[in-house]
Amino acid sequence: MLIVSNWKAYVESKEKAKALYLTAQKLAKGSTHDLVLTVPAPYIGMLSSDKSLVALGAQDVSATLGGATTGEITAGVIADLGATYVLIGHSERRAMGETDELLLEKTRHALAHGLTPILCVGERERDEDARYLKVIRAEIADIFGALTQKERMEIVIAYEPIWAIGKTAAEAITKDDLREMISYIRKVLGDYLPGKAGSRIKILYGGSAEAANAQNLADDTGIDGFLVGHASADVANYTALIKALS
Repeated sequence: MLIVSNWKAYVESKEKAKALYLTAQKLAKGSTHDLVLTVPAPYIGMLSSDKSLVALGAQDVSATLGGATTGEITAGVIADLGATYVLIGHSERRAMGETDELLLEKTRHALAHGLTPILCVGERERDEDARYLKVIRAEIADIFGALTQKERMEIVIAYEPIWAIGKTAAEAITKDDLREMISYIRKVLGDYLPGKAGSRIKILYGGSAEAANAQNLADDTGIDGFLVGHASADVANYTALIKALS
């Protein structure tokens, strides 16, 4: 499985960043899973190492290519620092007003610099008429529809139902609902990746994943891993999560 940690802005000291990084390194030695840490951009260079068992990612990337754009962190900078992944369209970024048009530009820049985009999609709420399925389809279509076949194959999908974020394991999505959503996302991907190509795209789940429910959600739901938020920014919780999945 691919387990991606999103530290968000919970980590605000280099001491905590290093402690979490070393914890991930130790866990990676005894795990069959691929571990990725998406960290605040200033920490990428500090943690980057050619000998690392853990990959690094950025939590966002600029839609610009560089030049007179003060404060922007471009895909070129992220790649040069040693990151190999980048989150695109996280629900918290979308809530700030980021549009699919903007996310497409970010995705293109990330791909052009050899970064693997983790495209986040998810509904804000569920309705009885299942209109939320159109939301998921549109978020995928607006990106995949504008890319080449080769570019599409480089993307990881992270399904994060916004209504489930921040809830306890007991309140999170049910196993049956998750299985149905992953199946639906696979169906949508089939519109852009013919044959068995769509089945090779990794789909992660991000929405209140923690040690108490991770293994249950991983079993027979079709997910290829997790996008973990708050639990990944605490050494004890992160350790428990990885061990639960191992």
